[in-house]
Amino acid sequence: MNTNQQYDTAIQSCREIFLKKTKDYGTSWRVYRTISVADQIYIKAKRIRTIQQKGAQRIGDDILSEFKGILNYAIIGLIQLDKENDETEDLPVEEVAALYNEKTGIAKKLMEDKNHDYGEAWREMSQESFVDLTLAKILRIKQILLNDGATIISEGIDANYYDMINYAVFALILIEEGKHKK
Repeated sequence: MNTNQQYDTAIQSCREIFLKKTKDYGTSWRVYRTISVADQIYIKAKRIRTIQQKGAQRIGDDILSEFKGILNYAIIGLIQLDKENDETEDLPVEEVAALYNEKTGIAKKLMEDKNHDYGEAWREMSQESFVDLTLAKILRIKQILLNDGATIISEGIDANYYDMINYAVFALILIEEGKHKK
């Protein structure tokens, strides 16, 4: 498979989980503010880092599922940024699916553009780096929030979410290829 096919496969596996959970729980995540989404991603990335450092885990969710969770929470974050209101109305599954496809389409285009310029350097990166980069993006989002959403020269919150989506996809691809641990 080529990178685009691998990317689509990784996204599809995350999308299936996201939509099944939407059917189970509705869009209860609509109550999340940006800081809450950032904290959910932080928890998942921090857990992966802890497992990497300790070399063991005690609960069932593996590293693979945590990367899928990071990706799906980043999608939630992007949708919430667009919705920009405190309404907690339940969105129909079809609308959620369309929003999911929209956000992952943008993320894939970004990946393709960066792969053009960087030559798929991510294929030589460690799983630890994907986690550290994700944690750094969370800290950036938190700082942007402390600055009331304003940046002087840097990208906004949405760009950080898109990068986290792509780091998660890269990790999922490398796990699938057997180059990174599950």
